[in-house]
Amino acid sequence: MIVYQTLNPTTETVERTFELHTPEQMKAIVDRADQVWKTDWKKRSIAERKVVMSKAADLLRKDRQAHARLIATEMGKALPDALEEIDITADILAFYANGAEEFLAPAPLRVKDGKAKIINQPLGVIYCIEPWNFPYYQLARVAGPNLMAGNVVIAKHAPNVPQCALAFEKLFHDAGASAGAYTNIFLSNEQSSDLIKDFRIRGVALTGSERAGQTVAAEAGAALKKDTMELGGSDAFIVLDDADLELAVKWATWGRFANNGQVCTAAKRMIVHEKIFDAFLKGLKNAITQFRIGDPLAEGTTHGPMSSRKAMELALEQTKEAVKGGATLVAGGKRIDREGFFMEPTILTGVSKDNPVFYQEIFGPVAVVHKVASEHEAIELANDSPYGLGGSVFSRNIARAEKVAEQIETGMMFINTATAAAPELPFGGIKNSGFGRELSFLGIEEFINRKLIRIG
Repeated sequence: MIVYQTLNPTTETVERTFELHTPEQMKAIVDRADQVWKTDWKKRSIAERKVVMSKAADLLRKDRQAHARLIATEMGKALPDALEEIDITADILAFYANGAEEFLAPAPLRVKDGKAKIINQPLGVIYCIEPWNFPYYQLARVAGPNLMAGNVVIAKHAPNVPQCALAFEKLFHDAGASAGAYTNIFLSNEQSSDLIKDFRIRGVALTGSERAGQTVAAEAGAALKKDTMELGGSDAFIVLDDADLELAVKWATWGRFANNGQVCTAAKRMIVHEKIFDAFLKGLKNAITQFRIGDPLAEGTTHGPMSSRKAMELALEQTKEAVKGGATLVAGGKRIDREGFFMEPTILTGVSKDNPVFYQEIFGPVAVVHKVASEHEAIELANDSPYGLGGSVFSRNIARAEKVAEQIETGMMFINTATAAAPELPFGGIKNSGFGRELSFLGIEEFINRKLIRIG
């Protein structure tokens, strides 16, 4: 049974618990959302919606400390990182507030006679299911584009960040959005399945695990609902023989261990040329000794606890399985002996293809470093994954790096930097990492009706 509660991962104590919405309450929420869409929100001009969205972004920036502290308390993110999350969340809302008019503008078509154009219209109620690792940013990726497109949003957030979910909902209330334009909902998985079947839900957006994606995509497909899936990843971080070693180590450290590695686009598989492998490994090992692990709200802390006992124990078990399967434990690999769900930053090498974890996603502070003898071998190893989300290539030769990047089977590739998000950059993957795109102009196009108007 799903329980929505704030279980502080630093103290291991339950601070608040919230009741699930009843079936009657769920129906009332959908009734209200559908009604406000039909009678109000879709009829507002883009300029009118922009006022609300801009105000929400301003409110978020004004109270960034309070919101960031909620993130740190509920899922353990170090306060500086939580503040950065609040900043990019506000930037996403502002990006769509300012860009929607251009993104949604009618597009004339070339026709043999008469005139024709494509206009963009909202679909209705969009249901999103979001994860805990970025409690505000994940919600903004759906709320920003869809509210500006004229859709309304019902959001089911992760059970361990309920206060973040409610605080994000309050932003739009305080910004002047109509009641029902954006609504948080606390549901069980069974209730969520029932909600997807409701004919008034016109689209489903999920960010989560591969397993969750399989379930929700099947439910949405059975109900003939358009859906987007942002799922797991096992991103390759390729370091070629001519790479700037210092730069590569810097971004590898951030790319793998930021947010304790609890990131779908983390640098989970580091693929390093044998000529610089030893120096890279030494640099990475030294870098993790500089971490200041502790209370995420304490000054100077760089890394807090993992988000939950379950998340910590799974990462520890996968590390144990990797070593049992023949991998070398270079550093870490244990729980830190203190209160809270703290795990040592960990480095593994020698994870061969027959290792039980070779094809798994490790959602925690565990770097797997592979040694390769050539550029070709690096590309082959990078593509030997069921996932295809993001990745990085490091080389002093940009043309060479671009050529390698073009051959990696992913939705995103970054050169001489780690995979990262920005409002203007499309985000999404292929293969088991899902389908559809969020952010950029593409993010506002997922749940709209591209309607043809033809004048004879």
